[in-house]
Amino acid sequence: MIVDDVPVNIKVARAYLANAGYSNFITVTDAENVQSVMEKESPDLLILDIMMPEISGLDILRDIRSDERFAYMPVLILTSAESRDIKREALELGTTDFLSKPIDPDELIPRVRNSLKLFEYQNNLEQQVRERTAALEKSRIDIIECLARAAEYRDNDTGRHVLRVSKYAGAIGRELGFSDVEIAELELAAKLHDIGKIAIPDAILHKPGSLTEQEFELIQMHCGAGKKIFESLSRTEMNGVLQHTTSGAALIQNCGSDLLDLASTIALTHHERWDGTGYPLGLSGDDIPIAGRITAVADVYDALSSKRVYKPAYPRERCFRIMEESRGSHFDPDVLDAFFNIREEIIRIQIDFADVD
Repeated sequence: MIVDDVPVNIKVARAYLANAGYSNFITVTDAENVQSVMEKESPDLLILDIMMPEISGLDILRDIRSDERFAYMPVLILTSAESRDIKREALELGTTDFLSKPIDPDELIPRVRNSLKLFEYQNNLEQQVRERTAALEKSRIDIIECLARAAEYRDNDTGRHVLRVSKYAGAIGRELGFSDVEIAELELAAKLHDIGKIAIPDAILHKPGSLTEQEFELIQMHCGAGKKIFESLSRTEMNGVLQHTTSGAALIQNCGSDLLDLASTIALTHHERWDGTGYPLGLSGDDIPIAGRITAVADVYDALSSKRVYKPAYPRERCFRIMEESRGSHFDPDVLDAFFNIREEIIRIQIDFADVD
């Protein structure tokens, strides 16, 4: 794209570039039209005159760089001005290079070519980064799914329990005003709420009758075990790994993450109760993290409405009644209200992700 208020200057620049093999041109002589033409055409490179009436090239450059779409597009400033202040301001605004008037083809052609090659390389690099980021995100989700299934297989009578709980939690979060990013993270982390069951003996986990006091104490340990699974290695543990392989450093460096921190919080606090009678910490009210309060509602509803080794699936209205009776004791009233506000969505999730024999 060539912008100059003098048509003959555009004609000369275009002729030189055409002789060098360039053919796809956009030309503008009215500076006021530059922004609208750019939005429509999305050029790969801009040759911009700096001294124009009404709107200067610097003003146009400032507007261009404020638009994320054109933040890195090459801009060659075309000017006869020798002012150091103008050049400094142009550089600060993000100009790529300067071209002197009158145009010298030996200067114009290589600078256009080099700027386009650099832009192409940058675009390719950004595409590779996007693809790598997408692959890493998929790997992260796959790992979460594998961990969730590992816990679920230990407690296989719950079927698709972790999936339903994650969907319920996301729906409640949405009703409470969570952002799309927060909802996505909450759904992933909630899948791991029972990861600590990996540490519970099968005889207790699958016991059809009532648990003894000692057995219930062991069940309660799954919250703390779930938190520990997500904790970063201690310095002593790190040193132990490093003694086995030099590549261990790359594997354990920065092993914490916001998602795993959230999963750890949910694993630890989803059995806390609003009135402080829950476990393992006995937290109450707003001291219980909101993610734990949300997952508590989602988890209990699914436990009530699903078949377990120790109970049949309860009818939906009985589940709702039991949960309403626990308002302000087991559950945060606001979170429970959000749950009941989306009753139809909860039922749809329950149907869509029902256990399959």
